[in-house]
Amino acid sequence: MLRLWGRQSSINVQKVLWCLAELGYKAGKDFERIDAGLEFGINHSPEYLHKNPNGLVPTLEDGDVVLWESNSIMRYLAGKFDTKQRFPNSLLAQSQSNKWLDWQLSTMWPPLRGTFLGLTRTREAERNYVAIKKGYQDTNVHLAMLDTILSKQPFCSGEQFNLGDIALALCVNRWILLHETFPEQTGPKASLDNIDQWLKRLETQTHYSDITETQLNIVKLD
Repeated sequence: MLRLWGRQSSINVQKVLWCLAELGYKAGKDFERIDAGLEFGINHSPEYLHKNPNGLVPTLEDGDVVLWESNSIMRYLAGKFDTKQRFPNSLLAQSQSNKWLDWQLSTMWPPLRGTFLGLTRTREAERNYVAIKKGYQDTNVHLAMLDTILSKQPFCSGEQFNLGDIALALCVNRWILLHETFPEQTGPKASLDNIDQWLKRLETQTHYSDITETQLNIVKLD
């Protein structure tokens, strides 16, 4: 049985859980999930660091195979277990998805991550509100580009849902939640109609809502 280490509220764990859900895998039946990170600890234990020297979540175990980095884990799962072709697997489709997975990590997520950590993991007296607002406003700019792409196609990678949609939609979900909870600290949220329509497609055609329902405590300081 597959084993996944990581708490449900982690964006990177949620990527893997969403991917597994699309493949038809259920926790407790097809894979085991073990809470790790933040209040659960474990991720800095010698045993865990032997599996994942970063001390982060998620970590996936598939027999003798041990993987970390959420986007790489999703690629592995789709490559090995997608027998019903939930994700398009042509070279072109994979390339289109991969570029968005890379863009999420390198460009879109870093400024939003700074805002997220500043508002949910940093105590009031230590918060840099100038940097927090800048990170959010920079994210508005990045997502405006995505919105333009989505004006021409239903999903990030083209006509079909793919792994890139998973990584980006979870970021967008946090972008929305942060503004709803901290509107003054984030500044205005860009109005992006095509992203709104994309999220509605994900809600009706994928397991997006099943995953995001676990985020009730996403904006509470640990």
